[in-house]
Amino acid sequence: MASNNNAAEIAYEFLPYFRAYKNGRVERFFGTDRVPPSTNPNSPVSSKDVIISPESAVSARLFKPTAVDPNRRLPLLVYFHGGAYCFGSPFCAEYHNHLTSLVAEANVIAISVDYRLSPEYPIPIAYEDSWAVLKWVASHCNGQGPENWINENADLQRVFVAGDSAGANIAHNTAMKAGEEELVGVKLIGACLVHPDFASKEGHVPKSWFFACPDTSGLSDPRINPAVDSRLVKIGCRRVLVCIAEKDGLKERGLFYYETLKKSGWGGVVQILETQGEGHVFHLFNPSCEKAVDLVKSLASFINQE
Repeated sequence: MASNNNAAEIAYEFLPYFRAYKNGRVERFFGTDRVPPSTNPNSPVSSKDVIISPESAVSARLFKPTAVDPNRRLPLLVYFHGGAYCFGSPFCAEYHNHLTSLVAEANVIAISVDYRLSPEYPIPIAYEDSWAVLKWVASHCNGQGPENWINENADLQRVFVAGDSAGANIAHNTAMKAGEEELVGVKLIGACLVHPDFASKEGHVPKSWFFACPDTSGLSDPRINPAVDSRLVKIGCRRVLVCIAEKDGLKERGLFYYETLKKSGWGGVVQILETQGEGHVFHLFNPSCEKAVDLVKSLASFINQE
């Protein structure tokens, strides 16, 4: 006879990374390791962990070049990790190593955001946490914020947001909010969306989105489908880089986003970069390969262009 016990019934899974059960239990198989921040003075990049909001327990890992010219302010990058809104962490090896490489190449200050994850904290909480980080950044505009690395080294007139996969979606939606709500003392220059997670041109909305955002309207939800967002023309930065990969199942979604933004009437510049022969977020899992190194160089070049 069939059991009525739902304890082992799967509500949603994204293998090999994540599984959730109908009884509320969640298993995460990626992003659960924690690499300690780097305090080695001989390392080219230093890092440390900070609490952004004691109330929500939102935190972040900060990165900066170990040797910083005291007379030169550096661009500041706010980074959102991927993981279908349900898994991933700025503290795991893949993201710690990626941000370390990007900071070394671009010579920037970076904040890798530990936003709260679905299903325990469904969308829009990840967006709210990410916006809270930008407001925290803005609190340093008078040079008297809570974090000395930002007070002493960051140029808040050259701020960028970036992310991969679901994190690229979060970066886009954070830039959209920046177009609606002014952050005094902060100027958002650009957004880097790497292998972004959006609806497709054919109208397909990823299953992961419905799980992470149970109150969504689906294809008519501008958070996952910017093509229906009348505010797109007001995105709060002047440059956007969209990175896609030839063998990525999300490639067409990134291309559709690029085409949508390009014809939206927005006054900024959108660029697209395709990596041949590679799949989704290949650079996280094979960071030393030539194409991953090239991708990091391209992101650095985008941040540092005048």
